[in-house]
Amino acid sequence: MKNINFDLLNDIVTTPGIPGFEHAIRKRIIEEIKDVVDEYYTDNIGNLITVIKGKRNPEDKKVMVAAHMDEIGFMVSHIDDNGFVKFIPLGGFDPKTVTSMRVIVHGSKDLIGVMGSKPVHSMSPEERNKVVKLDEYFIDLGLPKEEVEQYIQPGNPISRKQDLIKVGNMLNGKSLDDRICVYALIETLKTIKNPAYDVYGVFTVQEEVGLRGAHVAGHGIDPDFGIALDVTVANDIPGIPAEKKVTAMGNGVAVKLYDSGTICDIRMVEHLKRSASLVDLPFQTEILPAGGTDTAGIQRMAKNGAIAGALSVPMRYLHQTTEMAHEEDVKGMVTTLVKALETMDESTWEY
Repeated sequence: MKNINFDLLNDIVTTPGIPGFEHAIRKRIIEEIKDVVDEYYTDNIGNLITVIKGKRNPEDKKVMVAAHMDEIGFMVSHIDDNGFVKFIPLGGFDPKTVTSMRVIVHGSKDLIGVMGSKPVHSMSPEERNKVVKLDEYFIDLGLPKEEVEQYIQPGNPISRKQDLIKVGNMLNGKSLDDRICVYALIETLKTIKNPAYDVYGVFTVQEEVGLRGAHVAGHGIDPDFGIALDVTVANDIPGIPAEKKVTAMGNGVAVKLYDSGTICDIRMVEHLKRSASLVDLPFQTEILPAGGTDTAGIQRMAKNGAIAGALSVPMRYLHQTTEMAHEEDVKGMVTTLVKALETMDESTWEY
């Protein structure tokens, strides 16, 4: 893969789609892939499933590749007498990072708001030494209650408002988890010509609230092989010892060994390592002590289980206001994945 299509990636990153409300990002993805896949459809939970037929498939082998299209966000839970909006989170947030963050409340009309909390000048000495809890925040829409309620009601989704930018050699913006991998899967579907087996490229829903889409898709597709695409922790920053770094930015795509939901199948681990080597790309391995990915849903929900693993993009500031990824790691994910799918029939899968 030569270069990142920055405009397309920015479009994917900024299109809203929190868990349970993925319709806008699903529509945008369809626009990109409809002419390059053999088939696509949406299942009952909202997963977008694409199919590219393999070159040799005498046993009807299926490979499921999944990237989740939902992003962490919020849902309106209450509007107070002064028009301030209270909310619940959909997905995990680091509370200390949301102060003054701009958001979009998607009602009958989209309204831009700001995450507010008690200002430091009004805090007691004890309060100043504590991290503000997420349920202490509110959203200020700059409007009175009567006008807010013309457009907004409980249950409306809330996404973050932020564009993608370049910071040095890095990509920086909101929701790179997992829109950076949505982009990688789109580019893979556009690039791959002769996969060994039928490829089911799945853009899953509701990963951030419990891998719900991957469970449904894994059960419905019943794949023989599975590869999840997600981001992982890059703790290559000051203050963290080397043994806790997980991955480092710019050192290549990560081949997952373990996360809290999956022990990756060693056969798939070796296949993914081999694939990176075949295209002369660096890679690193990933042991993620906390946090799970769609790998678990793919691995467990197939009728007889799937031979499953994952490729991960190292990322700083995960689940914070802005996230950061190295574009070379993203390009490495696409190139490695294409080779892995093209050579799936060349690896040994017996125990």
